[in-house]
Amino acid sequence: MTRVAILSAFPGELKPLVRGWPHSVRSGVHFWAQRNEEEEWIAACAGAGQPAVTRAFAALEDGGPIDLVFSIGWAGALRANLPAGSAHNVAGVIDIRTGERFRCDAESGNLWLVTSPRVADENEKLRLASTYNAALVDMEAAALARLAAMRGIPFYAIKGISDSLHAKLPDFNQFIAPDGQMLTAKLILHVLPRPWHWPALIQMGENSKKAARSIAETLHSFLAAQDNSEVT
Repeated sequence: MTRVAILSAFPGELKPLVRGWPHSVRSGVHFWAQRNEEEEWIAACAGAGQPAVTRAFAALEDGGPIDLVFSIGWAGALRANLPAGSAHNVAGVIDIRTGERFRCDAESGNLWLVTSPRVADENEKLRLASTYNAALVDMEAAALARLAAMRGIPFYAIKGISDSLHAKLPDFNQFIAPDGQMLTAKLILHVLPRPWHWPALIQMGENSKKAARSIAETLHSFLAAQDNSEVT
């Protein structure tokens, strides 16, 4: 049986994709699973950042070897012409901490993603775009690309844009716990007396919902295209 792993940072990124799948939580890792006679689809998330997604990957491997890896989830746009809410098949991933470059196995897509240890604000996005000629930024994909390369298994990344290049948002880094969990209550207490943040946060929430739906649609379309190519 082929085991396909789908990993993200937060449940909201997976919600449209895993709707109706059995769900469980163990040791801080969320799991969803769906299987038939030939394939097992397993999704997991454990928080933001490379250490958190590495924990989620290890938890999936406890159930047996993984044959295929998808990194999905929200990303920030590094180019002004990429609309918020859209999803993109990533051509490759760059880890800005190590300089490593990992090419995805997808034949489509020409946009590169950089993985950063921090949430990037507008100035950092502009720097990353200039330095790496990349189009998107996230916090997890490089870890999964590295794990897949170490195991010699195919790796794909599909990212949906939650925040545009020039989005004016609070510094989310102060609201991410060391284990990668979002400190939602702390964030709310921070923004409540700062109404100038409200419109951008509301817009980001709408963008994130749309991006999650776009990710699910893009993944389904990608898999359908793969099935058709195998038949022909």
